[in-house]
Amino acid sequence: MISNNRKKGLFFVITGAAFWGVGGTVAQKLFQSYEVNVDWLVVVRLLLSGCILLLFKLFSKNRREIINIWKEPSTAIRLVVFSVFGMLAVQYTYMASIHHGNAAVATLLQYLSPIMIMLYYLVTRKMRLTKVDVYTAILALSGCFFLLTNGTLSKLSVPIPAVVWGVLSGLVAAFYTLSAGSLLKKFDSLVVVGWAMIIGGLCLNIVEPIWRTAPASITAVQLIYLVFVILFGTMIAFWFYIKSLETLMPKEASLLGSIEPLAACLTTVFWLNMPFGLFQWLGAACIISVVLLLTSSKRQAAPSASDDIPI
Repeated sequence: MISNNRKKGLFFVITGAAFWGVGGTVAQKLFQSYEVNVDWLVVVRLLLSGCILLLFKLFSKNRREIINIWKEPSTAIRLVVFSVFGMLAVQYTYMASIHHGNAAVATLLQYLSPIMIMLYYLVTRKMRLTKVDVYTAILALSGCFFLLTNGTLSKLSVPIPAVVWGVLSGLVAAFYTLSAGSLLKKFDSLVVVGWAMIIGGLCLNIVEPIWRTAPASITAVQLIYLVFVILFGTMIAFWFYIKSLETLMPKEASLLGSIEPLAACLTTVFWLNMPFGLFQWLGAACIISVVLLLTSSKRQAAPSASDDIPI
């Protein structure tokens, strides 16, 4: 019989992953139906979510970590690099892929990051290929082919810019995963991610100030969508995932995180009425299978805290 603590953990991870996937679809609605600027949404999403996360930490134990993370120059440099080339890059490329395509394709392409992590370890650590490696590589390539072509090479079913941004999203998501280890080993994840969101938002705001790209007016419906993206699609999604790790193993949490692309697919098709062909569903199944195989295998795709990229 499942204990109450385990039930809570399952609820948190499944709900958090679903919120992230649905949040991408809601962002697509803002882009396509209300012409919300991508840069503006990314800045607002990062800054507000980061402030809320640090506010949570401020009212919890070890709140001095919020300041202590800046005391060592090497740690501060790592945090800035992680913020710009990890957090900001992940958020921007993902949203740009949604803007040029749709949330389902953007989310699924981002989930190619485990394959990129595997290739990184194969190249740098000279690890031997296993059967799981071969299976996941074949599934990933087949999934991308069916997803992007819908079974025919005569016409890509997804715009080229959406593909480019989506692949970049998977690449920077891999860097994000690999480079976060040393920071998370020393400091609470709320502090690391909270500051990373704020720094990333401020950097993008310098390039594209929110007052220059903000919508001329915001309707009540737009405000509801915006609040959902910020609170549920970003802040709560992350918070619930962290909460789930209190009662679930990281392996279990990452496995259940595959609900994210499934949620993005379902909401894109049934809420936004986007066409999704039979071969595209096959491609979606292939890529979700990649995530399941990598997270259920003995050798994890994601690195441990000591195996991060040197930066």
